[in-house]
Amino acid sequence: MPNPLRAFANTALLALGIAALASCNAQRTPPNIVATETVQACGATITVNFTAGDLDLPHADILHWVQTAADSVATYYGRFPVKSMIVYVTPRADRDGVLNGTTWGGPTPRTRMGVGQHTTVAELNDDWTMTHELIHTAFPDLPDDNHWIEEGLAVYVEPIARVQHGTLSQDVVWADMIKNMPKGQPDPTDRGLNNTHDWASTYWGGALFFLVADVRIREQTHNRLGLQDALRAILNAGSIEIDSTPQAAFAIGDKAVGGRVLEDIYAAVRDAPAQQDLAAIWKKLGVSPGPKGGVIYDDKAPEAAIRKAIFAPHPACKATP
Repeated sequence: MPNPLRAFANTALLALGIAALASCNAQRTPPNIVATETVQACGATITVNFTAGDLDLPHADILHWVQTAADSVATYYGRFPVKSMIVYVTPRADRDGVLNGTTWGGPTPRTRMGVGQHTTVAELNDDWTMTHELIHTAFPDLPDDNHWIEEGLAVYVEPIARVQHGTLSQDVVWADMIKNMPKGQPDPTDRGLNNTHDWASTYWGGALFFLVADVRIREQTHNRLGLQDALRAILNAGSIEIDSTPQAAFAIGDKAVGGRVLEDIYAAVRDAPAQQDLAAIWKKLGVSPGPKGGVIYDDKAPEAAIRKAIFAPHPACKATP
């Protein structure tokens, strides 16, 4: 005879699951869509839904912002990561600037962007958030403990993609890395990136992981290949539309570049604090802090060619004008 308490518990859990799913879907699909437009990026269609609220800018300026971000991502990966997705633009009254962004996977990936009512074209041109969110679509969906991989990847790739697309200065990126990468260094009491979920570890610890991997791949391949080649291979095996694990994804990337760089670094940082010698990395790449927050290059540094190759454009489909 069925246990009535267990049956009640199962019914309650099912009800909670349905409620949670409904709540999740509500978050992914904002209500009150007042206008719908589309942009194309390397054959992909991005549907841009504007939700209720006032914006000082015409929709054309918002669409250009989405277009530029999409083309930057397509430039880095050789194509836009998914065939179709939805972007929700949610105006925020009496605010300015791009305020936040969130991206979800699924059969049709979705991104929701909060945009201040009084946002200017200059603020959109300077924004990194839209590109950051679209980069999330290029990597498989990972378990919660691996959120640092998804965020760190977007932090590291976003400015490189924008440089390759021609909308950001390489000088700005190196100066920003020199300033912010130390935030990703673990404390001695940390328990590895899979188990330390503070902001610095999640974003800059993840970015530091990919910087180290990029340099090491180029060292081991004599600068023929880099992280970009590994990430393109991972994307070709599956985007945010599929679930995966770090081990499975990194194995694909490592195979593409002929080694075990991603897998080995992941094994070292996932469950224990692993300091990286940033001073040595900057020295061999030939970058150092310059006046007024700038950067100084040393083209005689042993790996100056690697520094330049990281930002060199790869073959890509033609970006949409």
